[in-house]
Order: sequence, then structure tokens, then C-alpha cells
Amino acid sequence: MGGFLFGYDSSVINGAVEAIRDRYDIGSAALAQVIAIALIGCAIGAAAAGRIADRIGRIRCMQIAAVLFTVSAVGSALPFSLWDLALWRVIGGFAIGMASVIGPAYIAEVAPPAYRGRLGSFQQAAIVVGIAVSQLVNWGLLNAADGDQRGKLMGLEAWQVMLGVMVVPAVLYGLLSFAIPESPRFLLSVGRRDRAREILAEVEGESVDLDARVAEIEAAMKSEHKSTFKDLLGGGFFFKPIVWIGIGLSVFQQFVGINVAFYYSSTLWQSVGVDPTDSFFYSFTTSIINIVGTVIAMIFVDRVGRKPLAVIGSTGMVIGLALEAWAFSYDLVDGKLPATQGWVALIAAHVFVLFFALSWGVVVWVFLGEMFPNRIRAAALGVAASAQWIANWAITASFPSLADWNLSGTYVIYTVFAALSIPFVLKYVKETKGKKLEEMG
Repeated sequence: MGGFLFGYDSSVINGAVEAIRDRYDIGSAALAQVIAIALIGCAIGAAAAGRIADRIGRIRCMQIAAVLFTVSAVGSALPFSLWDLALWRVIGGFAIGMASVIGPAYIAEVAPPAYRGRLGSFQQAAIVVGIAVSQLVNWGLLNAADGDQRGKLMGLEAWQVMLGVMVVPAVLYGLLSFAIPESPRFLLSVGRRDRAREILAEVEGESVDLDARVAEIEAAMKSEHKSTFKDLLGGGFFFKPIVWIGIGLSVFQQFVGINVAFYYSSTLWQSVGVDPTDSFFYSFTTSIINIVGTVIAMIFVDRVGRKPLAVIGSTGMVIGLALEAWAFSYDLVDGKLPATQGWVALIAAHVFVLFFALSWGVVVWVFLGEMFPNRIRAAALGVAASAQWIANWAITASFPSLADWNLSGTYVIYTVFAALSIPFVLKYVKETKGKKLEEMG
């Protein structure tokens, strides 16, 4: 549910972009800030989640995130003005950031070792399902409002209902958090050994030697080196080279423009003459392609390896983005792209998302979890994840203004970054498939 809300809340704004522009009569730059400002909340929430979880527990952290998701959904659906809509978006972003950290951490701590990898991959699967469901709900609500994002539904404008519907999964997330056990690792860290033993017996089975498991976890916690920012410094240019490689992976993942497809796709299609209802439907089909690609990546990441998958994905993205740039270079005829270019743009957009999902969407997170030496892993992962949120913000905030300047030129920029990612991976990134974490760095 945390992953689902992460995906849902991140992309539900796609259905409201044009309505917000119209209702508040704002230009592209101001609109971009309202859309992108949630990412500032994401970065803060991700940075704070670990400390909160260590202080009050993993479950309480989830419950705080659920409350913030709920408050954000209600506030976003009933804004007084543009500034408080932006505030509710920041609060929702804080919840996304918390969910992005606490979900994988909890799974890793509670799952029996034999199932950890598979259960961990559910987080990424849940995110892409959340994105798809948000687009399906938006499309359904737009149809109910006769194709008008500002049409009336339940006494509100359609876009407000789109943002408000998130209350349902947010409340469900909060309620389900009462039905799952606290992490044994956290319980041991606060001295609740008996409760930790009960939960280990519950999730790993009565046949496990509980005393041995408790001793194993306690020994691991004592021997852990808590990496700090200082540990990352050195190597000639501020950070160690391996940290820069992690930052590079994060930045390339975002600079190919993937989140334009999830935050602005309905706006993009409307700008080249597709009617609103069809544009919402294409946003949904893109999300389905995203799910298919993610499943392909989950199947092949351990078979083919991380590097080959990344290079294959980059090559496919270059082709998809270049075709989109070519199609968008044509002048509109009667407010629409010529038929051939319109179909090329639509198919190329789906190709781009497919190749991203089957490679960089999953592979980057696998790399970041594996590539750093044990001594600096946690701190290095934090820096790389922060770089990813900042790069995401830069792309999200710049797209409307860049699209007003030159839509084709914008896609040329994304194509260049996709092309540059190939030599970057080939030269600097080492394969981590089949290696022990102790061998890294």
C-alpha cells in the first residue's frame, strides 16, 4: 500500500494540470512550480523517515505517512487558492518520501531471507500499479464529467475529485498498518526481546531457532558501522568516485524525462490536438506499458544482469525519444499533428516508457542497493536518492516552460541524455550480478 500510494499520489496530478492552469489563470512557470513542489516534500520526507522510524518505530512511521496522505488528499481537493494547493502538495510529497523509505526498509527487516528479494520487488510493482490506477480513475472521472476537467462532479470540479479520491487508499493504508507486526529489529533496538521473539516466530515459523535468530540480529546491529556524510568524502573531487557513479545513475534516470510521461502526458497530448478524454486514456495505456516493462525487468535483472539491461534500455529510449522529437517538430494542422506524425508520437511514447521500465526504472535501484561498500552504503544511498529527487524536480519544474519554447527541442535534450547514459554505463558502472555485498566498491 505504501508503494501504491507512492505511485498514485505522484501521478494523480496528471489529470488536474490543465484545470489548475485554467482555474487560477497562471502561466507555465507558476504551474510547473505547483506540480513540482511536491518533490521538495518528497526529499524532506525521505531524509526524515529513517530517523523517525528509528525513534518511534516502523509502524508508527507508516501511520504518520497515512495521516499526511489523507490530509493532503482532502486539502488538495478543497483548496482556497493556489498557495494552499501548493502547501497540500508539499505535505503529500512528505508522505511519499516517507513511504518510499519505510516500505522497503520494513520489508527487508521482516521478510524471511528466502523471500526477501521477491517481496522487496513488490514495492516497485506496487508503485507502477499505483500510477496506472491513478490514470484509470482520472479517465473514469473525466468521462463522468463529460470530458471537462472542470465539469461538476459531486458538487466539486472533476479535477478536485481526482485529487480527493486518494483519501480511499490513504485510509486503507493507515488501517492495514494496525494489522501488521512491528519490525523485530526495531523491537530489539528498544529492548523488547520477548515481543521480537513472538514476531519472529510468527513470520519465520515456529521451527526456527528463535534464540539463535535474536542473537544473530543483535550481533549484526552491534557490528554495523553507521555511515556518515564524512565517510563519502575523498577521491580528489569532493566525493569518492563510487558515490559520483551512484549520483550519475540517479541523474540519468531522471534526465531522460520519464516523469514528464507521468506528470504531464495528458497535457502533452492535448497540446498536439488530442481531445482530453483520449489524452487521459493514452496516459492510462502508457501506465499499463510501464507495468509490463517492470515485470520484464523483474524477470531478467538476475538472469541477464544489470549492465546489459541498462544498455538495452538506453538504446530503446534513444529510439523512442528521437522519434517523438521528430514527430513534434511538425507544425500543427487545424490544432493537431499530421496523422502520420501523431501516430509516430503516440507509439514512440509507449516504446520509450517500455524500455525505461524494463531497464532504468528497476536497474538503478538494484545498482544503488548493491554497488556501494558496506561501510558507506546507507549514507551513499541517501545522497544518490537525494540527487534523484532533485533531478526529478528539475525536469518536472522545467518541462512546461521548455515545451512552450520548443516541444521538439525539449525531446532532443532528453534524447541526448539517454544517448550519453550508454557510454556512462559501459565505462564507469561495474556489474553487480552474482556478487556478494561484501565484494562491492
